[in-house]
Amino acid sequence: MIRLIAPSRPAYLRVIRAGAWYDLVVTAGFATPWTYALVHGALSSLGGTLGLGGFPPLDPIQTLYANLMGSVVLVWALLRIVKPLPVHGLFDGVGRTLFAMWQAYALAQGATRLLWLFFALEVSFGVVQLLPWWRARANLMDAPAGRADGRPLSVQGQ
Repeated sequence: MIRLIAPSRPAYLRVIRAGAWYDLVVTAGFATPWTYALVHGALSSLGGTLGLGGFPPLDPIQTLYANLMGSVVLVWALLRIVKPLPVHGLFDGVGRTLFAMWQAYALAQGATRLLWLFFALEVSFGVVQLLPWWRARANLMDAPAGRADGRPLSVQGQ
């Protein structure tokens, strides 16, 4: 069994909630075919106006995957808003790392440079959510055998 030391400060829970609100606002428009068509047009127009490149034309498969992503992220965001737990920050940080990797891949393949804004935000939220876990683990590794404060080596707040 893997045991983790969870960051438990109230500020960490606020970071989890802030990331969830960001996700809710940014991805809500991706959740339905009708709202995605509006978001697609707006982002494509913005990218064209700023000289960063537009989006490819809409097609049913692209819309399907955008809707799937929007729906899942919407539910995940609502969970973190309603009941933020330290472990949600860990999983969200890992998810953001994956999203950032795929955004970097898309950028390397010639995707609109408008994606850089989203990439920067994914990396920022990912670092802010994963760094406390890394520090807690480093502190555990530096501590003498067992926990100095007597707390169990498990995820707190669940």
